[in-house]
Amino acid sequence: MITDRAYDIVTDDIFLRLSDLVIDSEIFLKIEGLNPAGSVKLKTAVALIEDAERRGVLSDGGRVVESSSGNLGIALSMVCSIKGYSFTCVTDPNASARSVATMRALGAEVVVVANRDSNGGFLGSRIAHLKAMLALDHELVWPNQYANAANPRAHWERTAASILRSIEAIDYLFVGAGTTGTLMGCAAYFRQFSPKTRIIAVDTRGSVTFGYPAGPRHIPGLGTSRTPELLRMDNLDEVLLVDEAEAVWTCRLLARRHGLLVGGSTGSVLAAVRGYGGHLAPGSRVVAIAPDLGERYLDTIYNDDWVTARFGRDVLTRRDMVSAPLAAGS
Repeated sequence: MITDRAYDIVTDDIFLRLSDLVIDSEIFLKIEGLNPAGSVKLKTAVALIEDAERRGVLSDGGRVVESSSGNLGIALSMVCSIKGYSFTCVTDPNASARSVATMRALGAEVVVVANRDSNGGFLGSRIAHLKAMLALDHELVWPNQYANAANPRAHWERTAASILRSIEAIDYLFVGAGTTGTLMGCAAYFRQFSPKTRIIAVDTRGSVTFGYPAGPRHIPGLGTSRTPELLRMDNLDEVLLVDEAEAVWTCRLLARRHGLLVGGSTGSVLAAVRGYGGHLAPGSRVVAIAPDLGERYLDTIYNDDWVTARFGRDVLTRRDMVSAPLAAGS
């Protein structure tokens, strides 16, 4: 492949078979982090910017602002730098230092909003700050990943379609819920082209996305402190909540067993698959989406001091971390 634009380098057909995650089921992990932006959000970023261009609200010399906990901010930094737009990312203290540094290296301005919103998170505060910026500068363009139909459309056209091209007869699809763009796009596509596939949404405990109580959260990616406008429950079969400590443990397990560093969102999704294992019929074929890889979280979920301070030492000392087999539904 030869291309003139780095954002065209999207590897959409890479899957890792995890034969030991759940007994008697085939688990395929769709690896989305092998592109220059390092996450599934590259497809979202391209779609959002091209949508703004088509609508005529973004043109040469334009200035873009968006709220992100990391991955979309990196992807938009990359796309905007290539297209010649300036970009400001409004983020919060949960964003990893590596993600912030990456955005700045790509030419973005990064604004960190540290005050919490009414649900104890940062998303409401980030959006309030962003709206205040828009009120002061009417030339700023906000793609609004939380409400823009271009977000799920990108995953209808690309992510979901690539899954069904690569793997046939999928019984279950596990997708993490952040902005719900990936989830909504994949769910709608599967409802049309693979209606027998059960769609399992995965969220983190403490997130209010699906109406559950708010609580403290430390890992960026999954979960929100306000329900995204994109969310529609019609195409979802189940919603599973995962404790962040379990997500961290699962990330570290995958690193030790399979030599793969993944982010907390992937840890949550795979923890949900493990926990759901007892409900899977023998021979089930399962696809789980891994939104990014783990290098940008070396200072957080792979750092013993960071983990201990937030979740206690039990996450580090569980014996099954390195020795015990994984049983279905364990």
